[in-house]
Amino acid sequence: MVALVIAAVLPSDALSFVFVGGMLVAAAVTSAQRIVGWRSAPWAGLAVATGAVPVLTLILASGAVPFSGPAIVATSGIVIGGAMTACGQAGRRARDELRARAGEFEAALALGFDRRAAGLEIARPSAAQALFPPLDQTRTVGLVTLPGAFIGVLLGGGSAAEAASAQILVLFGLLAAEIVAVAVTLELVVRNRFAVRTANAGT
Repeated sequence: MVALVIAAVLPSDALSFVFVGGMLVAAAVTSAQRIVGWRSAPWAGLAVATGAVPVLTLILASGAVPFSGPAIVATSGIVIGGAMTACGQAGRRARDELRARAGEFEAALALGFDRRAAGLEIARPSAAQALFPPLDQTRTVGLVTLPGAFIGVLLGGGSAAEAASAQILVLFGLLAAEIVAVAVTLELVVRNRFAVRTANAGT
């Protein structure tokens, strides 16, 4: 079914962008469910979109990839998917860390930290671990894995140099989107947007 929908929207740039909007909604719900529940989807969507949309805008506006339905959908899928995974992992890790270390959170408040600063001090290292997989992938690309963009260009008849250029673009864009998504997610978690509760909040 999904393949049929994709085939139907690819000939139209406008419909391709509508489909990308659907990707963002699905990514928001998926990330939210991983963190705390689908009701927090608007906040998860904010984190995913803040990471993915600027990167996609830059890639498409610069002409680095063709401004066509297939390129729009394929590139968006890679970047949004990465931001979604990073958001879900970072949010879950940060939330669990704040719950597990509620006593340290209280101690930080007693020392004069405000809630945001105390939350960041405790949750930042754990949330940052969500970036380990994409960082490892970036370091080992071509040595351990041949990512989809590289294979796609080769199968489409492009040269190895063209495939490598496309892959470098996607990798750096993907990494940038994931870094921003993790940072925004962490900020939202420590501001209690994902219903984090600590002992100070009555749990």
